Amino acid sequence: MPPSNVVRALFVHGIRSRILPQPHKPHADNREHREAARLTPLTLRRAKTPPQPPKNTDMSRPSAGGTFQPLRHRSGTLRDRLHGYTKQTLGAGGSLNDAVALPPGESCAGWVAVHAIDFYNDVSTIWAVMAEDPYLDSFRPGEGFPSGVEYRWSEGSGKDATTVSVSAPVYIEKVLQWIQDQINDETKFPDDDDEAEALRVFQTPAFAALCGQIFRRLFRVYGIIYSSFFGTLEALQMAPHLNTCFKHFMFFCTEFGLLPEREMEPLEVLVKPIRKQYHLAKGK
Repeated sequence: MPPSNVVRALFVHGIRSRILPQPHKPHADNREHREAARLTPLTLRRAKTPPQPPKNTDMSRPSAGGTFQPLRHRSGTLRDRLHGYTKQTLGAGGSLNDAVALPPGESCAGWVAVHAIDFYNDVSTIWAVMAEDPYLDSFRPGEGFPSGVEYRWSEGSGKDATTVSVSAPVYIEKVLQWIQDQINDETKFPDDDDEAEALRVFQTPAFAALCGQIFRRLFRVYGIIYSSFFGTLEALQMAPHLNTCFKHFMFFCTEFGLLPEREMEPLEVLVKPIRKQYHLAKGK
């Protein structure tokens, strides 16, 4: 079975969203209430005020409680070994298509798990550059999202779950903190010497659902950054790095079918040419 079909089967519990056509309502960001807003193509917007250099040069995120440190893969573990494939491919001048392809003989679930961590590090590094910019405080709840959509945050679980309207910067902070908490939980993202145990966890339906949510939320963070903060990052000469990280992310998601079509509509103007490049390079 091709890798893309393997992942689609693996992630059937977590990747496919049910999108309800309710154009006038913001949607909640949890498993029970997804994408109830009408999604429209992205319009890149400049900052409301002239961008200011970040106060913090050590890449801190204020509400995350300190200096950002990339999440590491412990040396000698399954995660570290899989992470090494990508470093070696890109370091040797290989193509993005080669970098995202599943290495022969490796676990597809483990490959997706490692990339969830690596893509989290990419997004966190980009966001940390401007995390203390006073401009972020100018957004009110419901503001700063891609045109036609508002991502709401879920608090609690089960019958006690509620959704709250937050600003785009607060949404990003909550997403990054939530992903960090999941990855730091060894029961969810094992990083020990026992490869068999790590693979057992990675191949469960619960992990599939978790990774599905992680990739959707990372995509939404990119959507917010492009729609409301691109001008600021461009002024900080961070736009090329942002574009490179997003292209890598999209090549991987396209390779394994990790994002529903409807989810990608707010960034269609950016996603469409990237996916075209991916398919041309694959000869499709």
